[in-house]
Amino acid sequence: MPPTEHGNRSQIAAQRLRQMIIAGELAPGQRISEREIGTQLGEHLDGLSRTPLREALKILAAEGLVTIAPNRGATVTALSIEEVEESIDLLVGLEGLAAEAACARIGDDGITAIEALHAAMHAAYRAERLMDYFEINQAIHQHIVDAAGNRVLSRIYAAECARIRRYRYAGNHRHERWDRAIAEHDQILAVLKERNGTLLRELLRAHHYNGWQVSRRIVAPTLATDPAAGTTGARRRAAAKTNTQ
Repeated sequence: MPPTEHGNRSQIAAQRLRQMIIAGELAPGQRISEREIGTQLGEHLDGLSRTPLREALKILAAEGLVTIAPNRGATVTALSIEEVEESIDLLVGLEGLAAEAACARIGDDGITAIEALHAAMHAAYRAERLMDYFEINQAIHQHIVDAAGNRVLSRIYAAECARIRRYRYAGNHRHERWDRAIAEHDQILAVLKERNGTLLRELLRAHHYNGWQVSRRIVAPTLATDPAAGTTGARRRAAAKTNTQ
């Protein structure tokens, strides 16, 4: 098999596994059987050997979605509720850092690219293609962060988004949140086009916390509590959420 084809199969397998984890088809803590997953993915790839599958698992391990342990194989990474909330706080902070710089730096081409994604997200919403909607939604946020022109910021943001993606996806199963998220994105795009960095920062902040409030109610019963986590972060988040309401 040519190296490029081999690499493509690994990427395709990684994308399918990523979607299965995000959608909850593979649960946190679940062991990933190479034989079962290889057979399942092989149906879509006209066969899938062990090597590209293992490379796909390594890709997801680098993203934090999968944990690979010696003599135990791969399992879906399970996070505590505190870990997810700390990541949400981090994403809010990173987008806050990016907002004003993005508004100052973004050009017409950058706005046009985000507008195209925004239109595609609306189309996925109308067609109720939840996974497509979610992936485009994530791409819009990454484009805004990238527009700040800070490669380190972009890299950290992308990595943390990947790590908690499945927990954020859960909230979109509630139609009332989906409807509200679309309206919030309309506001975000409008403010970005106005290059109002201060207001964009606040809209992004509220957008994240509004979404997490819904997702948290869905995923919290299935997540462990981290006994080592203190209450400072929880109090800070509670205050932040109160300020967004």
